[in-house]
Amino acid sequence: MIDGEFNRKGELVFDIGLIAADRTHCPVRAILDTGFNEWLLINNKDAENLEWLRQPDTRKARTAGGTVILNRYEGIVLLDEEEWSVPVLEGDEIKDILLGVRWLRYKRLVADFAAGLLTLG
Repeated sequence: MIDGEFNRKGELVFDIGLIAADRTHCPVRAILDTGFNEWLLINNKDAENLEWLRQPDTRKARTAGGTVILNRYEGIVLLDEEEWSVPVLEGDEIKDILLGVRWLRYKRLVADFAAGLLTLG
């Protein structure tokens, strides 16, 4: 189980790791976004720096800023000391790393804003 925190906006923030192609561990902060139905969303520069394997297909997604085209990569995420190989979407305009709702199929989310309690595991 990993502990998280609520940021000033009330978003659910967790410290996770991204594993580069050379097996380098990159600690990052990610926001759990229950409105995002995939596994992980990152900026294209991050995916390139990690040297993850790009997949040939793309996805259209509707965002608050309009419709965008997202590339797909295979990436490795370190969550709760466990490595997960997951499909990762990336785009040029992505500012925050987002964990999607798919994680909740395998990890239990406990969020108690009033008590300041946030865990995923």
